[in-house]
Amino acid sequence: MIDRAGLAGFLRVRRESLQPEDVGMPRGARRRTSGLRREEVAVLCHMSTDYYSRLERERGPQPSEQMIASIAQGLHLSLDERDHLFLLAGHQPPARRPGGDHIGPGMLRIFDRLGDTPAEIVTELGETLRQTPLGVALVGDLGRHSGPSRSIGYRWFTDPSARELHPAEDHEFYSRMYASGLRGVMALRGPGSRAAQLADLLAPQSEEFRRLWQEHEVGIRPREVKRYQHPAVGLLELSCQILLDPEQAHMLLVYTAAPGSESYERLQLLSVVGSAPAT
Repeated sequence: MIDRAGLAGFLRVRRESLQPEDVGMPRGARRRTSGLRREEVAVLCHMSTDYYSRLERERGPQPSEQMIASIAQGLHLSLDERDHLFLLAGHQPPARRPGGDHIGPGMLRIFDRLGDTPAEIVTELGETLRQTPLGVALVGDLGRHSGPSRSIGYRWFTDPSARELHPAEDHEFYSRMYASGLRGVMALRGPGSRAAQLADLLAPQSEEFRRLWQEHEVGIRPREVKRYQHPAVGLLELSCQILLDPEQAHMLLVYTAAPGSESYERLQLLSVVGSAPAT
């Protein structure tokens, strides 16, 4: 059963404890509000201001599990706080498992400060959870995918458009890397894991995947420099730095170009053009 008073109080306290700069928002010159405004939280949680306001006023219908998950992420809650929010709303918390969709607040705080940099947060299966605007301009909106296609490794072997952003001479390495990475996650998580399910789905669909899977390669790491053949600005050679959240098995990927290089100039151009590739 929903605890309306407890839910309203918890949301109000968490909202008032956050400042705009904590969530990547501008403060503004004439701000009197202590903490975030309700309309700002509504934007972060992808819902209407009226809907969120009714929750803080102990009104409205019981929020769905999807709504509560969105609020937990928008308010940058920890896993313990997320679970508490679910219980207040009258739902059982989601099972805690590595590679889930809830991003830890520490990683989000770093991500929110990367607005002028290509960056994304991904799961251990290569499912994109967040992208900066310049990240979307670089590789397209990867959050639009659903089902097994959320995984870049799955798309690599089943969707030819997934390869269009990389030069053809790099394709063989990426194929080996994705097969190796999937095998490594499956060994870590077990035969009943989502990694094993992806392998079972890929085997009948891709002859290339079947061949690589039989080679049992493991430990093939991403190259520090990745090459992107962008349709608007041309070839980009970008260094990829990785920050790992071991509890959630999430990775924050940050892409940069060497100052003064041609790729650096093209990345600056991309931030102005801002057009995502068709893929």
